[in-house]
Amino acid sequence: SVLSRYENQITILSDYLEEFPETDEPVWILGRQHHLNTDKSKFLLDISARLWFTYRRKFSPIGGTGPSSDAGWGCMLRCGQMMLAQALICRHLGRDWQWEKHKKQPEEYHRILRCFLDRKDCCYSIHQMAQMGVGEGKSIGEWFGPNTVAQVLKKLALFDEWNSLAVYVSMDNTVVIEDIKKMCWSPPQSSSVAHSSAHVHRSALGWNRNAAGFCTGWKPLLLIIPLRLGINHINPVYIDAFKECFKMPQSLGALGGKPNNAYYFIGFLGNELIYLDPHTTQSFVDWEENGTVDDESFHCQQAPHRMKIMNLDPSVALGFFCKEECDFDNWCSLVQKEILKQQSLRMFELVQKHPPHWPPFVPPTKPEVTTTGAELIESTDKLFELEEEFEILSV
Repeated sequence: SVLSRYENQITILSDYLEEFPETDEPVWILGRQHHLNTDKSKFLLDISARLWFTYRRKFSPIGGTGPSSDAGWGCMLRCGQMMLAQALICRHLGRDWQWEKHKKQPEEYHRILRCFLDRKDCCYSIHQMAQMGVGEGKSIGEWFGPNTVAQVLKKLALFDEWNSLAVYVSMDNTVVIEDIKKMCWSPPQSSSVAHSSAHVHRSALGWNRNAAGFCTGWKPLLLIIPLRLGINHINPVYIDAFKECFKMPQSLGALGGKPNNAYYFIGFLGNELIYLDPHTTQSFVDWEENGTVDDESFHCQQAPHRMKIMNLDPSVALGFFCKEECDFDNWCSLVQKEILKQQSLRMFELVQKHPPHWPPFVPPTKPEVTTTGAELIESTDKLFELEEEFEILSV
């Protein structure tokens, strides 16, 4: 509790110190350009539209007997939630969707938000992420790095049929085009299967389930690239390429920060990075009886924080979202043009074919039996049973 009060005081103080300057230099936020000297309000609206996840307290204990707050250890998990939430916003509402306080929002928005509430039965809750981290060698309450949170999101996405994301986490600083296309293209459905999948069970958690268990066509891609941009400090040779990533229309920003202090980076101004800070402890918020969420505490309504790029820890993870195959093809072209061709020391590699010395690529599938995800499967199955009973009673 002392730590939480201290962090709140620091956050409140910094809000008054972080005013943005009047400048002719453009600001880039997740693929969008803003000009502070002509339209700062539009820039601030773009910031406030991002879902902002922070430490929370007074939620049900993780695992039944674990911590009921993630203050002091959950900052990277919260940053991972923010990156994934931005992907889901782009998937269902579009990059240019805006949030306004007290304004009625579409049902998809509330479904997205419900995925991240601090409940053991929400698919991307702090409970599910912490427990899935056990399979990655992280004890509950232990700090995650960017790569670990990427692996956790990749596993949890296998259980999320409503959003139906393909999550690709690159290995050895290498993105393989062939593997991504293999993962994102689903097998074709027969007409009978397609007909049987037309009836969808909708969940209060923002999930759905159909008889087929999968859908046809390109699965929207969440691409995460864990990187090491130096040894003890970021190598200046990577700075321009790193900034270029925030200009791409597919950008989901980056996970990173300082040792044991994670931030969600969403853009830059000059040689300063702009980020959302999860280090504020708020009380647990649940959904209302009608399925909506009191969402004001999930949006940062003040000027965001900034830090010099050279102060960034070299361990980061870049995020990109490609809703359609053409988005991914465009991203590949931008990488070749803006990052690979201009860099003597490349930030990462983009290759067409699967490297022959690597193990064969097998697209991940939802496991039939799992240890770290067992509670997730059990809780959602019970939920679906309740929904079916409710539907029968309604009829």
